[in-house]
Amino acid sequence: MPAYVAVDLGAESGRVLTGEFDGERLSVREVHRFANRPVRILDDLHWDVLSLLAETRRGIALAASRSRVTSVGVDAWGNDFALLDRDRRLLANPRHHRDPYASGLVGLVSSQEHYEVTGVQPMPTNTACQLLAHASSPLLEVADHLAMLPDLFTLWLSGETLTERTIASTSQLLDARTGRWSSGLIARLGLPRHLFTGQVVEPGTVAGPLRGEGSGGPGGIAVVAVAGHDTASAVAALPVSSGSVGYISCGTWSLAGLEVDRPITTREARLAGFTNEGGVMGTVRFLRNLNGLWLLQECRRVWGSRTSYADLVADAAAAPPFGSLIDPDHPAFLQPGDMPARIAAFCLSTGQPPPANRAQTVRCVLESLACSHRWALEQAEFLSDRRVEAVHLVGGGASSDTLCRLTADFGGRPVLAGPVEAVGIGNLLMQVMADGRIGSLTELREVARRSFRPRLFVPDDGREPYEIAYSRFRQLTGIRRFWSKAAPARGTGEVIAGTLPRR
Repeated sequence: MPAYVAVDLGAESGRVLTGEFDGERLSVREVHRFANRPVRILDDLHWDVLSLLAETRRGIALAASRSRVTSVGVDAWGNDFALLDRDRRLLANPRHHRDPYASGLVGLVSSQEHYEVTGVQPMPTNTACQLLAHASSPLLEVADHLAMLPDLFTLWLSGETLTERTIASTSQLLDARTGRWSSGLIARLGLPRHLFTGQVVEPGTVAGPLRGEGSGGPGGIAVVAVAGHDTASAVAALPVSSGSVGYISCGTWSLAGLEVDRPITTREARLAGFTNEGGVMGTVRFLRNLNGLWLLQECRRVWGSRTSYADLVADAAAAPPFGSLIDPDHPAFLQPGDMPARIAAFCLSTGQPPPANRAQTVRCVLESLACSHRWALEQAEFLSDRRVEAVHLVGGGASSDTLCRLTADFGGRPVLAGPVEAVGIGNLLMQVMADGRIGSLTELREVARRSFRPRLFVPDDGREPYEIAYSRFRQLTGIRRFWSKAAPARGTGEVIAGTLPRR
């Protein structure tokens, strides 16, 4: 049976998966996993993309040695990019989005005007802000092309230069309605227009044949521009059977929101921190970017990697519930550092006892993430005028029964957990679609549902302690509902704004 190969590059690790499709179900196997270790050079933090390329090629070779491979696709995280010369050679290793070298777009374009065009919330990590931070760098003077990270790997594997729409939508430079680069915004920001002359293509576009190390290369293997943004691939693979569901793609970041037909670019959506990113088949992912398992990753880095995530979470499950809480998106938690100490300091600064041990620290993180998930979904409901009956939680966080159960209990909605490898599965299924064996998004999701049955977590009937804890979470983070009891009925198109989340 022919196989498809998904290369999924995450902020902490990469993996290479193979998928075989029998016409009804997709079976998936991991063939290679590798660490993604950023490199600090003097004061700057960079992604080691050449190491990632070597591991990618190693994984593809392993897959090809075991199966007859039809195609390969690469997905990765958003915002970060590479600058290339006119011969499409890499000018420098891409900067890391958590390296605090970029700032905002103050004074260049009004926030609402920019949001109405791109649908993307203003954040220093966005491509637009990072490019402005390069303004005084000689790199921009010699750069001829900008490649988002999945597109960089597509170029290196196929030799073809293109820009895939879902990954470009994270840049804060793509028009959310036309799916093309916004030349007007690019000009007003003073960015070189020639960096954005490449064709923007839809997910599922065949870039070209895979090129090998030597002459000729492994013929017959296509390189497909899948949904290059990892969250877009994950959402594509949701085993959705109805439209009244929200989603949380939980990994280093938690992306919580809804799939909608068109961008929601109201002032209220911008102030609430929501973004509109491209999805497959013309859909829009209306979501909030939340700090996710990054908090736990940084804790483990400080504590030492000998203790597994599974052990840490198991210990946390046995820790007392309803303890101290944090605001996961507080600026103190966004950069690398001593996360356990920062969590303790936040608790002390908000009049809460700091966690006494590792188990309580992890419990604090997980309960805080569950509260953060609930808040984002409540906002998404109101801003979209849609009711979320259930939540699909996919990605690495879906492997934790504790996090899934807490998300259900604090959120008061059923949680359908899995697939864990939703990103890779969405990557693979888009390749199957490009191969002509799946004809629609509905059919793709039906294959996902048949192949990977989610686990169901029903909320605890005893709501009172969860509501008390959630109220405490909202108070300590400065959050109050941004609509009042005097707000008009949903569907009138009006919003009465109160105090929005402090971020």
